[in-house]
Amino acid sequence: MSKNLTIIKSTCVPLQMENVDTDQIIPARFLKATNREGFGKNLFRDWRYNNGDENNPKKDFILNNPAFKGKILVAAKNFGCGSSREHAAWAIKDYGFDVVVSSFFADIFSNNALNNFLLPVRVSEQFLQKIFSFVQQDPSTEVEVDIEKQTIKILPTGEEEHFDINPYKKECLINGYDDIDYLLSIMNEIEQFEATSEKTLIP
Repeated sequence: MSKNLTIIKSTCVPLQMENVDTDQIIPARFLKATNREGFGKNLFRDWRYNNGDENNPKKDFILNNPAFKGKILVAAKNFGCGSSREHAAWAIKDYGFDVVVSSFFADIFSNNALNNFLLPVRVSEQFLQKIFSFVQQDPSTEVEVDIEKQTIKILPTGEEEHFDINPYKKECLINGYDDIDYLLSIMNEIEQFEATSEKTLIP
């Protein structure tokens, strides 16, 4: 998995389907593995292939359209609803996406995504439709996501919108930290606090 996310500039894959649940993102029959790698090949498995046959892809599904590629998945509202399986974030990240854009995310999916260095960017419905429109008309359209500034920009027009992110998760994404890495990064501060506390407790 890639870490140290700061600025992601990429073309997009537009998934104009509302209420995409985690069982569609990664079907339950593929949840037995505990290693995060390899889930990408089964992302949207039942939508990508006829009868689950990799040699028989559904031509009308967006991931099978060679015109659309990139590190940014643009999805319609209420993305990631359904069960709380973390494997959904694993599958999207393993496929090669760094960002998912939507006008609404299920809370548990959003948290799982951030824990796996996958950035969920929530935008207004109006801005989302603008992205869809530009990308559908021209698949080479690039979108830029700046985590430090918390902005998402449609590069051909310069139109941009601000997005929210938990400050702690923002720091983790920028520095490539998981929870343990973050604690190690502030070890000096922790030790100083402990030393100060011990002196205070000494009578």
